[in-house]
Amino acid sequence: MRRALRLLPLPLSIAICLPALADEKPVSWGLCPATDVLPVFNDAPKADKAAAATRDQQPTDIEGDQLTGTSTVPQYQGNVALKRGDQFLGTDHLSFDTESGNYIAEGNVRYQDSSIRMVAKRAEGNQEADTHKISDIQYQLVSRRGNGGAESIDLQGAVGQMHRSTYTTCDPSQPVWKLSAPQIEVDNDEGFGTARNAVLRIGKVPVLWAPYFKFPIDDRRQTGLLYPQLGLSGRNGFDYAQPIYLNLAPNYDDTLTPRYMSKRGFMLDNEFRYLYDGGRGELLTGYLPNDKLRDKDRGRVEYTGYHNVNKQWQARASLAWVSDERYMEDFSNKLLGVTTSSLQSQVGVYGTGENWSAGLMADYWQLTDYTLTEAALPYSRQPRLYLNWDKPLLPWLETGVYAEAVRFTHDDVHQKFGADQEYERNGVTTRMDGGSRLDIKPYVSMPFSGAAWYVTPTLAYRYTAYDLERGLADDIRRQNLIAANIDPATATPEQLRGNTSPSRSLPIGTIDAGLFFDRETTIGGTRFLHTLEPRLFYLRTPYRDQNDLPVFDTRDFTFSWGQLFRDSRYSGADRQNDANQLTMALSTRFIDQETGKERFSGSIGQILYFDDSRVTLNSSETPVEKGKSAWVADGNYAINDRWTLGATYQWDPKYKREDLASVRARYLMSNDGIINLSYRSRLNPQASNTATRFDRTLLEQADLSFLYPINERWSLVGRYYYSIKDSAPLEIIGGVQWDSCCLAVRAVARRYVRNREGELNNSFQIEFVLKGLSSIGQNTDRTLRRAILGYYRDDLYLVPPSNTGASRDDYDPNQIP
Repeated sequence: MRRALRLLPLPLSIAICLPALADEKPVSWGLCPATDVLPVFNDAPKADKAAAATRDQQPTDIEGDQLTGTSTVPQYQGNVALKRGDQFLGTDHLSFDTESGNYIAEGNVRYQDSSIRMVAKRAEGNQEADTHKISDIQYQLVSRRGNGGAESIDLQGAVGQMHRSTYTTCDPSQPVWKLSAPQIEVDNDEGFGTARNAVLRIGKVPVLWAPYFKFPIDDRRQTGLLYPQLGLSGRNGFDYAQPIYLNLAPNYDDTLTPRYMSKRGFMLDNEFRYLYDGGRGELLTGYLPNDKLRDKDRGRVEYTGYHNVNKQWQARASLAWVSDERYMEDFSNKLLGVTTSSLQSQVGVYGTGENWSAGLMADYWQLTDYTLTEAALPYSRQPRLYLNWDKPLLPWLETGVYAEAVRFTHDDVHQKFGADQEYERNGVTTRMDGGSRLDIKPYVSMPFSGAAWYVTPTLAYRYTAYDLERGLADDIRRQNLIAANIDPATATPEQLRGNTSPSRSLPIGTIDAGLFFDRETTIGGTRFLHTLEPRLFYLRTPYRDQNDLPVFDTRDFTFSWGQLFRDSRYSGADRQNDANQLTMALSTRFIDQETGKERFSGSIGQILYFDDSRVTLNSSETPVEKGKSAWVADGNYAINDRWTLGATYQWDPKYKREDLASVRARYLMSNDGIINLSYRSRLNPQASNTATRFDRTLLEQADLSFLYPINERWSLVGRYYYSIKDSAPLEIIGGVQWDSCCLAVRAVARRYVRNREGELNNSFQIEFVLKGLSSIGQNTDRTLRRAILGYYRDDLYLVPPSNTGASRDDYDPNQIP
């Protein structure tokens, strides 16, 4: 009788063929009652995955109130139950012909396992021919909340047909949406199904009809259409994209996406992915022939991938190319795309070990800002070889070295002409000279520490040498003559001849020391651990004349908390500032003893400059004078589990001015709503102190974003990102969301800066989320998740609110602190 259970896995395969289209987006089932469409069968075994994994090795147990018939055709009557592992088949009557293989199960036919629960009126078939017919079916998916029914199922081995089937994740009493098809053919061996004349209804209104489509019924990928994307914007007009998925092989695939934009024309995007034991990669391409707005062909190519050479070495590549300097601006929906002035392509081999890391790489930059020339691009490093080595020799002795050899090249500068920011090439180019650089920085550190203190003196020696092309060396010498008030036109040939092999060497000494004090205290009935953490950082670096050195990849760090404890105020090796300075800083924290949460943290610090610093990056940089730096303060206060406040502030006592101010507030609502409010302003450090505040202001912005649930079904979303300095909005978002047990609808209107002239673009996005199936329309989640930090509450614990993007304060990982 064990063979009688061969029909059980087949109804499962048929029943899940429509819900196999389910999307992977996280959805909220909070509005769905935790009731079962089909109640659990009390006489069924426990449906767990462990039992499902071993079902094929277990025997079949058959029970019934009465056994009649003959030895060749036994008949079970009343409460018939067949059990094997997690599988259960119950019926009122079961007869089985052991010679012919025919069987009939009728009357309250019930089936259950760890994935599905199903009831039917009748099941009959032949075990030898492996043919089965099941009539009048209702099913419920246990893990995916889907349910539906079918008039009948016909099975022939691994191939079957489902007639007049339905699928929904809604409660049967309120089917907000339902997917139905008069006929579905399923091939379990091939892993796909074919639906004919499938109709998606929202309420009683048909919204989607597919005369024919194929889809997977298991986790095997299948070639076919993906859900389309719809949009409407002032820049592109009506925007429709239809992804086509091509399953080329088990380890690589391709997605071809024809896209129609009414204001631009037809565009073809493609995504090719591959995966193997040693690595993976992705190739993205796009081509738009004869863009009607630009009157030219446009396109892009992007590639990212890696290959594991062995356990310690990996080859990586990140390549990008666009057809023109406006491509990023025209086809990016984010402010980052509008402000991006260059694209970097990079390829290299990188290694890491217990005490070392190394790499050999090369990169190249492409201009993507039509208002600039190639002179604004960074130098390309072709190639760059670096090594970091750090080894603790004793508990109190550590030594290491950072070494880099790099050759810098630069594209010729193409001159432009034009008016109203519409620049065109004039065909004239100017060659830019480059050179090579060797930078070696060995160091010795002695970290002494105790339970409540630490002192770490470090001594480093930095040697930097160059091999410059003659044109660059002579240009540097000419600039130095001008800075010394010598007219190059009257200088001698010897004075005009630059040094092609300049070098610099100097010691760098630091002492980093700190104390930790803590005490237990009680505030408002809550017990806290209160810490006080003073810290001193002394830096001593002698002066070296560096006017003969070029500036390849070096820039000054924005003054911030991290700058208080660095041994250089520059990010690259082309400059090493002289210093005789002491940083004094103090931090404090209040930690809730019961929950372990940090309720308050605050820090304040300042640098004392004992001497004037003479090294500058260029003639426009103001030298650091003897005295005191601006005060740097930062604080964060969690008022309670819902309210958090944060602030960063810099005050320059010398000029009695506010260099930076940033204030952040966040309120978490009990129903997953959130409100974010921030203000930030920064002065231009290179601006004259006699300039007006408006002229000295680098940026001043306010940002409000929120997700506000009106009730359990309706919520509002919005963002207002405004530049106070420019008196203009940067991005405005307003939208409404409606949520039900099995359907969600999001409609979002957006107005945002679309080009460097500050012109605004309007767009409208709408998305229907059929929970447990998929979504139709544009991906509003991506827009809202970027604009509203906390739109997904988990994002708050993955991304620190004050570090949501790169900034000038990002520290070069190749620099030794």
